[in-house]
Parts: sequence; C-alpha cells; structure tokens
Amino acid sequence: MNATPDPRLKAEEVSVLPLAAFDERVNVLGSKSYTNRYLAIASLSGRETVIKGALLSDDTLYFARAIETFGHVNCTVDHATASIHVTPTGQPMRAPKDDIFVGGAGTPLRFLISMAGHAQGTTIITGNTRMQERPMGDLLQALPPLGVDATAVRGNGSPPIRVVGGSFKGGATTINGLVSSQFTSSLIINALRAENDTHITIADELVSKPYVEMTLAALKEMGVHVGRDGYRTFTVAAGQQARGGEVTVEPDASGMSYFLAAAAILGSRVVIPGIGSGSHQGDVHLVDALERMGCRTQVTDDEITLTGGPLRAIDIDMEAMPDVVPSLAAVAAYAEGTTRITNIASLRVKECDRIAAVTTELRKMGIEVEELPDAMYITGGTPHGATIDTYDDHRIAMTFAIAGLRTEGVVIKDPGCVAKSFPTFWQTLDTLHPALESTK
Repeated sequence: MNATPDPRLKAEEVSVLPLAAFDERVNVLGSKSYTNRYLAIASLSGRETVIKGALLSDDTLYFARAIETFGHVNCTVDHATASIHVTPTGQPMRAPKDDIFVGGAGTPLRFLISMAGHAQGTTIITGNTRMQERPMGDLLQALPPLGVDATAVRGNGSPPIRVVGGSFKGGATTINGLVSSQFTSSLIINALRAENDTHITIADELVSKPYVEMTLAALKEMGVHVGRDGYRTFTVAAGQQARGGEVTVEPDASGMSYFLAAAAILGSRVVIPGIGSGSHQGDVHLVDALERMGCRTQVTDDEITLTGGPLRAIDIDMEAMPDVVPSLAAVAAYAEGTTRITNIASLRVKECDRIAAVTTELRKMGIEVEELPDAMYITGGTPHGATIDTYDDHRIAMTFAIAGLRTEGVVIKDPGCVAKSFPTFWQTLDTLHPALESTK
C-alpha cells in the first residue's frame, strides 16, 4: 500500500483527463464495511486480532482511534501492510474524558453508540456538521430495553449522543428497520459482550439487508453464531467469544463500482481480483445491473471481469445496494433510453442528499433527470463538461470523476473528500491511463 499522501487530496479541484479505452487489472482497497465490522468484533473479543487487507481511510481510522479511547484495547495501524493489530490491554472499558469525534463516519458512530454501553461512565459521541444532522433516534429507542441509557444531547435524535455505560445487559428489544440497517448491525455486534442473551425484533421492513448479511458473515468468520428468523428476529446467545487471530478483508465492492462504471461507459475491459461470487457485499450486484445494460461479465470465486458494450436503459430497484446508485446513474447518463432507479429514499440521509446531488450535477452536464422522493429517472444523452460540486461526499466525487474519463471538461471540486473511503482513488484512476494528469 502506498503510504505517501496524494497531493490531489489537498487540492481545491482536479481536472479529469479523458481517455479512449483501457484494458486493465485494477486492485481495489479493502472493504470499508468489513473493516469496520472486524474492528468492532475484535475490540469486543478479548483476544488479539490482526485485520489484514484492511481499508485505511478516514472512516476506519476514526473508528480505530475511537475504540482505543475506551482503554481496553490498542489498535496499531500498519500502512505498509494495510493491516490493523487489535491487542487487549487487560483494562476494563471506561468512558473517555473527551468527546469522541468521528468526522463523517456514519457506521463507526452507530457502532460506537452501542459500544459505549459497555464502558463505565458517560461517553459523548459526535461528528461533523452533516453527521450532527443524521438520524439516530431508532437506535436510541432500542438501547434502553437492553440496559443502555443513550440520548441525543440536543433532544433532536441526532449527534452529539450521550451514553451512560457499563450497563449493556442484553434482553429483548425492537428496532425500526426502515432508516438504516446499521442500527441492527450495531445491536447484533455489541450483544457479543452482553451479560444475557439478546433478542432483536425488526418492527417493519429492514432496508439494505446485504449489510446485515455482512455483519452475520463477519461474526461467523470470527466464530460467533447469531440465530435468526429471516429478517424479523436475531438472537445472540450470551457467553460467546470471537476467536481472534488473523482475518482478511476482501476488496470493497463500492470502490470497485467506479472502475466497473468506467469500463461500461468506455466500452473497455476491467478485471477486479480478490472478490467474486461468494461475496456478501450487496454492491457486488452492480455487476448484474451493468450486464442488463449491455456489458459482458464473467464472475468467478475470486475475480470479476467486465467488458463494456452498447448501453441501454433499465428499470432497477436499488434498495439493497444504495451506495452504488451514483455509479449506476453515471452509466445511465450514457445509455440509450430512460433508466429508472427506484426505492432509494435512504440516499436522502447519507453524507449528503445523494438523490438531489446526483440530479443537480447530471443536469449541470446536460442530462435530463426527473427527481422523485425515492427515485431518479435518468435519460441518457451526450453529457458535456462541467465543474462538479461534491458536497463533501466521496461517492459524488468518484462518480463524476468516472464521467470525466468519457466526457471532456469535467472538473471535480474538493477531490480530497475521497479519503473518507478510498484515499488512493486518484492514483488508482491513473493506472487506467499512464498519461492521466490532474491540475490543481
């Protein structure tokens, strides 16, 4: 892993140089979702754990440092080997004296709210301006039946969150599944240290189900069994202990999506090693969507190959893979016909309102977009260059950088926001075109 910071991460803007075509093997960094899950599990296991192939990005590093503040583990980050070594200190979990700040790291913040329930004392957890607008109320309502007093400091259901800990006893609780599956994952993972069995009932439909599947897969890999009745109930028996030892993180399917999209719109070929048909990441199913749009694909146990072709519009429900909606939207801008992307209301409460952001920036490039409360209808055409506002959202920046490979004159503002999930994005993009350059 390249530990040298890319100067483009500090630039005000970069201009993307288009290219004609490419045929490349692209190595994508480790999964952010799995790195966060293994960090949480390792910190609760009481055993030494080495997370190999970890994503070392803003989000995961915020999480590692936040976990350390409870005093029960040390998290040693090795940038040279892309690994995190989690070592128990033998000390009990205690609330830190200072507030825990996680920037814009949504998954870590949600995991930390439940985790603070194990720490003696009062913990305050907060984030950046956007994070302080994001809803946490469902999780706050689900924790008291398990013994944890968690409240929003301002009484609005959003961070800062105050947790009075040392009280995660377990028991039975119910949680709303419509806002974020991360609430459910937070409860399941942290039930690992509860004194009693923990029973979690989903009150309604659970959104983004693949992310809960990833949580269950990570726990299973670490030797923890979770009972379940579909997506209605989950049970974590008390007394289980994660195994510790080494665990390897697979490549990030969300990060992969930008290079699949690049191949799709350029009629090019890309091979992504290390991830395949056995992945529990919901975003891997973008491959199927792009195949429906006219691409050729080959998926093995440990490799994905995609070759772009003439693109056609599709109708698609993307509730199960919301993070790759911007990537598909970029491809739709070059496809014949109107692509209808539906069931994506959860994008309204991400790092930015991604439905509004994608709509605004595609229109800026001359593409017709109909914006609905939970959908986007994108009519393909011939996009023109534009200066893209990125809303401090890594996925908006990376999506429109890919459009810039096909369309001349695309300028990405605040290119450093990609560090949240893919700090080597611009360098990886360079590998598609040896002469790729950026102006700052």
